[in-house]
Amino acid sequence: MTSAEVISPAPTPLSGDITVARAETREELKRGAFQNTIAMLASNFRGVFTFLVARLLGPAALGTFSVAWANTDLISKLSVFGLDNAITTFIARSEANDEHDRSRALYLAAVVLVLVQSFLVAIAGAVALHFLASRIAYPREMISALAFLLFALPGVGLYRVSTSISRGMKVMKHDIFSRGMTEPLATTIAFLIALTIGLKEFAPETAAIIGTGASGIVALILAGRLFRRGAGSQSTSVLAEIKPLLAYAAPITAYQILNAFIFRLDVIMLGWFIGRAPGVTLATVGIYGAVVDVAGGLRKVNQSFNPIFAPVVAGMTATGDHKEAAAAYARIAQWMLWILLPATIVMALSGSVILLIYGKAFAQGGTWLTIVAAGCATNAFVSLGETVILVQRPRLNLVNSIIACTIAVLVNLWLIPRYGVTGAAISILVPYVVQGILRSLVLRFVFHWHNDWKMLAPPIIAVLIALVPALACRAVFSGITSQLISGAVFLLACGIAWLFYARRAQSA
Repeated sequence: MTSAEVISPAPTPLSGDITVARAETREELKRGAFQNTIAMLASNFRGVFTFLVARLLGPAALGTFSVAWANTDLISKLSVFGLDNAITTFIARSEANDEHDRSRALYLAAVVLVLVQSFLVAIAGAVALHFLASRIAYPREMISALAFLLFALPGVGLYRVSTSISRGMKVMKHDIFSRGMTEPLATTIAFLIALTIGLKEFAPETAAIIGTGASGIVALILAGRLFRRGAGSQSTSVLAEIKPLLAYAAPITAYQILNAFIFRLDVIMLGWFIGRAPGVTLATVGIYGAVVDVAGGLRKVNQSFNPIFAPVVAGMTATGDHKEAAAAYARIAQWMLWILLPATIVMALSGSVILLIYGKAFAQGGTWLTIVAAGCATNAFVSLGETVILVQRPRLNLVNSIIACTIAVLVNLWLIPRYGVTGAAISILVPYVVQGILRSLVLRFVFHWHNDWKMLAPPIIAVLIALVPALACRAVFSGITSQLISGAVFLLACGIAWLFYARRAQSA
């Protein structure tokens, strides 16, 4: 290389430029988080489907579907093969470098890969279940439901990859239409039609296949509109992008499977222990399935922030702006705490009342809801650290997940035979706490990112203050009245505290 070819170092940015850049990043995060929140809230309408299954078919049918879906969701991590997370990072980086034609090639490669993999895994899984059914410790109707439900994998994979492609382009609103509107609407309508025509046995599974398929098709159409090839664009080989995509996705696949295994392990193992552990029946597993569905809404909180945070932090770290990436991380962590902490406490204060919507039999799950909600909130919060590690050192996430998964298996095997469903609820909390500790250590000692307690303190203090009048109401009143009033008082106090903090932040 000659002296004329030596690239001069980039000029040091001025303080004014840094301020403008941070303001732009903050607005980008807010805009993306708002759109993702709309999508997340809309997706909760899928709870209508769970409600209808519980009301029209009963806890036992919901228990069968819950265990079958838990296994399907776990298997979907294998069929997607980490492409959902990998494609977001790859496209964000190629767009940051103005390699638009490469982004289009990546889009095509990811879609083809996920469809081929999903169909192969679905067929292989159905064949394996047919021959191994007698050796699996599940009721026969549960195995049949799982074999049928495996054919939701192509729709699931297509949705996840297509939505991740849109997110890599920093377009968050597509999720509102695919997962937020299409999936719950299609699933609910399909379920009611299936019942009407007499398809009672597999009605929930049929509805899930149709709903996920419709969601995947809509997501694909919306993502495809972002990659119109312009005149004079240079062709980039789709085949050339497959190998680096799969290589990057491999460790992601491993820890995604482990993470899904951790989250679904309690339901999967309860299916194994039906009739063999205290109080574990198909009906109580169905009640626990409703508990997981309600508490799982807290896990979706990260879907408001992670989708926009992932491409933003990928772009920042690609250009070496680690300080601003750390500041964005602290900002989003505070936003998440303002949502997660109050929602978790409300589920603890009013859990039985919330579950009454599914029927009187479901009210007994109030205690389980408290424990599972704490676990799901922990998982949602620590997933932010997972995103930071993902875009830089994804193999560290694999190590963390291996440790947490090992602990999850041991805790489930120890607690479920002794304490039944309560043991399963505790078993979902323990590994998430461990994961949180491990990811915090990685961020601190590997990436040298320190917790900004000045940012994290306000929501924690607000919740502690709001708990005082709520617990007083819980002590004074009794029964359903106690749960309703204490929950309402707590939310009111939290709302006042948030308004006070927001006004102070604006005036600062």
